[in-house]
Amino acid sequence: MGCGILKPRVVSGHLGSLRAQPKVSLLLTMICLFTFFFYCLSGCDSQMSFGSLRIAQPVAPGRSASVEPSISGAGELPRSEDVKENTLHPAEAQENTLRPGAALLDTLRLGTAQTIPGAKDGTVAWVDSLLSRNRTMDHKLPHSPGAISMHSGIGSKKFPQAIIVGVKKGGTRALLEFLRIHPDVRALGAEPHFFDRCYDKGLEWYRNLMPRTLEGQITMEKTPSYFVTPEAPGRIYNMSKDTKLIVVVRNPVTRAISDYTQTLSKTPSLPTFQALAFKNTSLGTIDTTWSAIRIGIYAKHLENWLQYFPLSKFLFVSGERLVSDPAGEMGRVQDFLGLKRVITDKHFYFNKTKGFPCLKKPEGSGKPRCLGKSKGRPHPNIDKTLLLRLQEFYRPYNMKFYQMTGHNFGWD
Repeated sequence: MGCGILKPRVVSGHLGSLRAQPKVSLLLTMICLFTFFFYCLSGCDSQMSFGSLRIAQPVAPGRSASVEPSISGAGELPRSEDVKENTLHPAEAQENTLRPGAALLDTLRLGTAQTIPGAKDGTVAWVDSLLSRNRTMDHKLPHSPGAISMHSGIGSKKFPQAIIVGVKKGGTRALLEFLRIHPDVRALGAEPHFFDRCYDKGLEWYRNLMPRTLEGQITMEKTPSYFVTPEAPGRIYNMSKDTKLIVVVRNPVTRAISDYTQTLSKTPSLPTFQALAFKNTSLGTIDTTWSAIRIGIYAKHLENWLQYFPLSKFLFVSGERLVSDPAGEMGRVQDFLGLKRVITDKHFYFNKTKGFPCLKKPEGSGKPRCLGKSKGRPHPNIDKTLLLRLQEFYRPYNMKFYQMTGHNFGWD
């Protein structure tokens, strides 16, 4: 009797489950489809997150795959592998002072809600707020290109339309820092040395180093050793024949002494300036194999560049005028770049201790912005007779440079 009672219950339960299965399958299918369409309609980036799952980005040939930091990590330094990949050479380490903070334009991702401090009701401040804060992290080491999407943030990464190509110890760092206060300039702070040392990494690697720009903004970088690198003009021309080139020049004698002073600060055991500059001090024979002397032969280096670019693509900035009249010289630079003259006298004051102009403190900042301790070092005393011999050595090259550029820099 008990078995008779149990049998129909078992059969009934089995049949009920069979009837319910199509409904459950349909319900699960509808849930999956609804979830899929929800994520598609909500706007997906080139690197889409689905819960904790990430769709991997393509990795450039020869590069190891890397994971891009999440948005919550804005302002973090690159991973250890990327730091090794993009570590600056020791000679430039002192030239490129890191700034704290993180550039929002380099960290925000499309389709990602971000709360910006100061925005009303927790909403996202729009482009004006971003532009006012987008320069704070350009001095950080570049990201690994394999971890960056070309269009995954606001704006896009472009090849530089203008490059400060020279010269070392001419005033290139001052020029770059002055330009970076212009709202239409986005410049890489560190020297990438792509066209002289890292060309084998490829143009896409180079472009990935650049900051993102909005329409109407100019992408820039500066590496002063390009001017004396024989291969650099052809390589830049192959990237873009329309690239604008800025060369900051300075009296080659004082430039050579400044170059020596910088090297001496890092290598105290360095021989004297006289020993390096002259093959024979009594005869006054100049050693042109020493880089500090060779860089100042501007006419020779310019001849190489003019094989690829017309003179109209160059602007020659006076390093002396950048100190004595920074606003006037910056006016010429802004005109050359096709920019509105935003940088004016009101941005500068002269620092008597350092001996060169500094930027006045911006609104809300604690102190003015001056170049680092590596700038404005006192030069060693050098015999005036030797200085006159150096001046005589450079004079014919200077005259030729004046003729080539159509500008007399007044060094003689």
